[in-house]
Amino acid sequence: MAMKIKKGDTAVVISGKEKGKQAKVLKVEPKAGKVVLEGTNMLTKHKKPKNQTTPGGIIKQEGAFDASNVMVVCPKCSKATRVGHEVKDGEKIRVCKKCGASL
Repeated sequence: MAMKIKKGDTAVVISGKEKGKQAKVLKVEPKAGKVVLEGTNMLTKHKKPKNQTTPGGIIKQEGAFDASNVMVVCPKCSKATRVGHEVKDGEKIRVCKKCGASL
């Protein structure tokens, strides 16, 4: 599946328990259709110590969202927007559908 969200973009969650939260995209998994946002959908993981040097414990980490539940935020108009594509000088760029600014 082609992803319109890229690593480093700012995105907003549009549905679920984290609805309305805005964060930076840390990881994109195109085959699974998942996106990981910084500081959202925090999961608790219990980790066993592997040896004496690596301690175990309870670790908090970000969980993945389905890509359909996340929208890109335009840096110019700072609104959640759909992503369009334009060709300028033989180069394909992503643009905001609301204001036309490049993403």
